[in-house]
Amino acid sequence: MAETILRQTIIMLMLIMVGVLCSKTKLISKETNKELSGFVLQVVNPAMIFMSYQTDYRSELVENLLMTFILSIAALAVIAAAAYIFIRRKEGRDTEIERFSAIYSNCGFMGIPLMNALFGMEGVFYLTAFISVFNISVWTQGIVLISGERDMKKVVKVFYSPTMIAIALGMLSFFLRIRMPSVPAKAVDYVAELNTPLAMIVSGVTIADTNVVKLLKKPSVYYVTFMRLLLIPMIVTLSVVPLPVDEKVKMTVIVAASAPPAAMCTLQCIRYGRNSLYASEIFAFGTILSVGSLPLIVRVAENLTNLIDRVC
Repeated sequence: MAETILRQTIIMLMLIMVGVLCSKTKLISKETNKELSGFVLQVVNPAMIFMSYQTDYRSELVENLLMTFILSIAALAVIAAAAYIFIRRKEGRDTEIERFSAIYSNCGFMGIPLMNALFGMEGVFYLTAFISVFNISVWTQGIVLISGERDMKKVVKVFYSPTMIAIALGMLSFFLRIRMPSVPAKAVDYVAELNTPLAMIVSGVTIADTNVVKLLKKPSVYYVTFMRLLLIPMIVTLSVVPLPVDEKVKMTVIVAASAPPAAMCTLQCIRYGRNSLYASEIFAFGTILSVGSLPLIVRVAENLTNLIDRVC
């Protein structure tokens, strides 16, 4: 699996470079990139999520989905605790941005293509559980962290997002065993297949605006990236691997928790007038380095699983 992840992350890095090139040559502007990002989040991602539920009903899938929900909640709780323990509030530091970047991964943009590469649509099916927990958490605790506001209206709105609607409709069709006719299903499949290239190109355009020289001179960027890509994934891996659950479920939670910093941090910083440049630097640095860190974490998880199997 580590080799599959490595190949996929290299492909994704190449697509990110296409985005960087498009930005540098002015083929895609910031405004266009914002619209493309919205298209991916509100149309493409939901299409792929919905299609992951267009599969034959099996009790094994239901059990694994429920277990993924439970592990996702536990994993995000552990991650949040680790972020608050290891990232202390200091004078002159954007602690809230650092904690947000450490807690919330790019589990949608990065997780969906990775799980699709590993386990096909079944992997995306399980990932929807992590994405659901992520969305509820990021629009509650995450927004409070960045904005300092406690607006319960935003909590309600998260359930009306296209992603959550796609999950709800997908679950309904799965449990009621409703399958789309072949022609519209193929059309939605075509939209879903845009996920990986468009998501990575959007990420590349975002990264293109980062001043790499200034970024490399900031020790805090290194520390937050180390937290998001190595320390937190290792904590999750060591917590999840020994559990007696399906390997696909464990790997789904591990990969989702090991993805680079969420692009949403930059977007919310822009919205609430925080240091969006710093957030984008962490996002850029983490996204590039995840090409090496993700296969490493998956390899560690595989080796640990093999070791436990031999001992038991």
